[in-house]
Amino acid sequence: MNTFFRPTSLKRTVFFLFADLFLSLITLYGAYSLRFGLYIEKSFLASFALTYTLLIILKILALFWFKVYFVVWRFFGFSEAKNILRAHIVAYGLFSILYVLFSDIFAPFPRSIIAIDFFLSLFMIGGLRISKRLLIQDIQSSKMKPTLIIGVSSHTSSVVRQTLENEIDYYPVAIVALAQGNHAINSYIDNLKVYSFDDLEELIKSKDIKAVVIARKLDSSELKIVVDRLNSLGISQIKQIQVLGSEDKKLEDISIEELLARHPKDLDQECIASFVRDKNILITGAGGSIGSEISRQCNIFGANHLTLVDNSEFNLYQIGEELPNATLSLISVTDIFQLKEIIKTEKPDIVIHAAAYKHVPICESNPKSAIYNNVQGSKNIIDISIEYGVSKLVIISTDKAVRPTNIMGTTKRITELYANNVDAKNTEIVAVRFGNVLGSSGSVIPKFKQQIQNGQNITVTHPDITRYFMLISEACQLVLQTAAIAKGGELFVLDMGEPIRIVDLAKQMIRFYGKEGEIAITFSGLRAGEKLYEELLLDDSEKKTIYPSIFIAKPTYYNISQLNKDIEELFKSNDKVKALQKIVPEFTREAVV
Repeated sequence: MNTFFRPTSLKRTVFFLFADLFLSLITLYGAYSLRFGLYIEKSFLASFALTYTLLIILKILALFWFKVYFVVWRFFGFSEAKNILRAHIVAYGLFSILYVLFSDIFAPFPRSIIAIDFFLSLFMIGGLRISKRLLIQDIQSSKMKPTLIIGVSSHTSSVVRQTLENEIDYYPVAIVALAQGNHAINSYIDNLKVYSFDDLEELIKSKDIKAVVIARKLDSSELKIVVDRLNSLGISQIKQIQVLGSEDKKLEDISIEELLARHPKDLDQECIASFVRDKNILITGAGGSIGSEISRQCNIFGANHLTLVDNSEFNLYQIGEELPNATLSLISVTDIFQLKEIIKTEKPDIVIHAAAYKHVPICESNPKSAIYNNVQGSKNIIDISIEYGVSKLVIISTDKAVRPTNIMGTTKRITELYANNVDAKNTEIVAVRFGNVLGSSGSVIPKFKQQIQNGQNITVTHPDITRYFMLISEACQLVLQTAAIAKGGELFVLDMGEPIRIVDLAKQMIRFYGKEGEIAITFSGLRAGEKLYEELLLDDSEKKTIYPSIFIAKPTYYNISQLNKDIEELFKSNDKVKALQKIVPEFTREAVV
């Protein structure tokens, strides 16, 4: 029974056909009645059937020609109304020609009936569709959330129509222009008035706004101002338009990552493409947050072939599903024999080393495993790349390598020292250092989000702790861009913008999810090896590159023979902290056995 009443294209067409047949009969008889003052002499009705038959055939054919019968009710708009008008002009125009050519057949027939019926038919046939659209709109609007559209752009009208026409629970009631003095203020777009941003608070109260759709592309600073203002007024349901092509658009949730993002102004995609295009690239740690995104970017920029190395079967499977043409190699970077075999077989032009144990507390609890994986694994990659003549090797480093206070950061610093001082022969080796990426596994944002969703208080280690952040996609693009300009032997540093106080991030996320007053922030104290703030440089000495977001740090000389000896002692030593401090004197923390 439910299937019978379910709307289909055929049922809709049949309904309108019979409705138009009936309405056309009513309007033609009404035209006769109006022409003759409600009393129609029988002689004038002699040609009524012929007139009706010809008109309805011409109208139906014209309505089909202009595709009026194929329009879904909730999509009926101004363009469809124009098509109904065009169909009537064509139908009644053709009928008028037939009448002139064969007037004897219709006699007696007053010509004014054609004009009267034209307007009656247009009113009734168009009115049926408009009334149904309005009825659906009223029913939908009663179930939807009153929504404010923010931003006047070429997409605003389409966003309004999308919220009206698609099966989503948003109903636009007003538009707000962001720029002061915008010429659109106090005008109307799709029958919605455009207000000033200064009217925001009053609009939200008077129209009981429950959600907002941002219809214009905003940079992160503008977006943050708008979202903070909305959050302060109690609005947490915020969508933004995403343009997928010339025609396709969709609404997506605002992400906290987008609010925090520092978009580099000097991303050079042509430079990246020329570096990656047609190259065979091997990526270690390819299933991790950084490695998987670098893999995607290399694929986007036209790599000839990707070899993805990871010691996690699940992570490797996930990235393999996204990049089905890649070679998947389930090995650890500490396995030198398998590494040699895969590099010998695949013959990569570029190796990008992103494999590492990165979570500070876990590395603190497992120093032997962390040191061996991060140091020996990196040595293996560097030595084998040199042995097999890989053209360029890119080492992913971290801001935690600067004056490290934990095991993980110190192992990354040792990797930097080895990469900078080893005899690279024909291999260009470059290390790239940057801070946290937004949304990576184990980072604070997913953790805070989960705590909020579970209704738990947000846990922050210290009220003054700060971190650098960058969107993972942009950080990975900058890594590739850095590798493109590297000559070998450099330690590059990415400009991560201003550091963010984690407690401020927590407060912003609480506001963002509309949980003020419900969720508090608790401080747990710094974890072992955790810094209050991270640095990107050991000192202020740095060289600029052609890109403002990329710097070259001052290299640190370390005799490679001595470094190899010290690393061997590190692996054998029972006092790992002392052995680490011998290689990295700036490493400071309490001893861990």
